Amino acid sequence: MMKKTYLLVDGYNIIFAWNELKEISQNSLEEARDRLVHILSNYQGVKKYEIIVVFDAYKITGGAGSVEKRGNITVVFTKEAETADNYIESTVGKLKRDSNVLVATSDNLEQVIIMSKGAVRLSASELLLDVNKVNKTIEEKIKYNRPVKDNLLMDNLDEKTRAILEKMRRE
Repeated sequence: MMKKTYLLVDGYNIIFAWNELKEISQNSLEEARDRLVHILSNYQGVKKYEIIVVFDAYKITGGAGSVEKRGNITVVFTKEAETADNYIESTVGKLKRDSNVLVATSDNLEQVIIMSKGAVRLSASELLLDVNKVNKTIEEKIKYNRPVKDNLLMDNLDEKTRAILEKMRRE
């Protein structure tokens, strides 16, 4: 039986490492978090990983933490006095026995710790490259499988052939 693959994402680390999300976060951290989850949702649809995005809430006094599902993505806000790194390390320890585990973070110390626990690390830039590659694949599939307009011959021809036939029609 094939092992399930988990991708644990250090949410704020990724937000502040990706230019698009960093820019959004300057106006709204909530919007940046939502955008990251949306991006990862598309990514998950192709990769089929179980994705868990972890956000620090350890500075929030009395914060009990929370876990919620947003589509196919699990979003975790850590409890008071728990960092995303702590949560990720603990989760890697639990999941590694029965699963493949990837961790997306550019925190060097965290990378060393999770690799020592048997997980594979992805830097923020490596994750972004893979996300962009997956998005390109999705765009190509959409383009290839696009519905025909009115199912007319001209709608289904490449530009060169269409131009030749249009020239013949006008002559």
